[in-house]
Amino acid sequence: MTNGAVEVPRLRLGLLLWTAGMLGAVVLTVRVLPRLLGELVLPAPMWVISLASLAQSAVLVALAVWAGVSLAPAVGLRAPMFEAAVTARPLAQALRPQLLPGLLAGALGGAVLFVVGHFAPAALVKVQARFNPPLLARVLYGGITEELLLRWGLMTALVWLMWRVLQGRRGDPRMASVWFAIVVSALLFGAGHLPAAAALLGELTPNVAAFVVGANMAFGVLFGYLFWRHGLEAAMIAHATAHVVNYFAGLV
Repeated sequence: MTNGAVEVPRLRLGLLLWTAGMLGAVVLTVRVLPRLLGELVLPAPMWVISLASLAQSAVLVALAVWAGVSLAPAVGLRAPMFEAAVTARPLAQALRPQLLPGLLAGALGGAVLFVVGHFAPAALVKVQARFNPPLLARVLYGGITEELLLRWGLMTALVWLMWRVLQGRRGDPRMASVWFAIVVSALLFGAGHLPAAAALLGELTPNVAAFVVGANMAFGVLFGYLFWRHGLEAAMIAHATAHVVNYFAGLV
């Protein structure tokens, strides 16, 4: 994998990304999963379920990281700061172009999320007041792990697949192909929040499902655009910042 004249070692990049993604998975497993499942009758002890969940996360993050590391260079998608970290280049220089877009988008997104939350279905508002995940879990899992899974892994694979099938690996990916990948990965990002909502509510009504998928899909489109235009870290910063802004807005 190359970045200009700089050779980026794929194995080191993959290990770094996987380690970053597993930080969020560990926090989610330790801090959130027991609270999410605490009131349910479980088929196995919590420690067994936690280990199984962690093993599943390890495999999924590894697959997403592998997809991104293998396919992103061909379609012009990048993780500039992580690439700089494994090639001993200045991290600040790699992060600087992504910082402002990520912070601005995240701050705006967090404010919108806070406002939109007031229009959520009543059942969802009630359960959210009872179940409030720690900020650390939101930032690490949402900001890093989910971005690796949905943007670095899935979105990259979709862009590459469209580029390979429709363009025969020639030229840069067409804008329509990139937007297709952004929207599809965002839709799956939204749908991926349904199991947690179902566990909290016991059942999903159509309006709750539509709200959960729609709200998260909108943010997925924003994060996908940032990844495309600025780099993976811009999407991570925006995702984490949105959680931070929404969290503290709720304390006011």
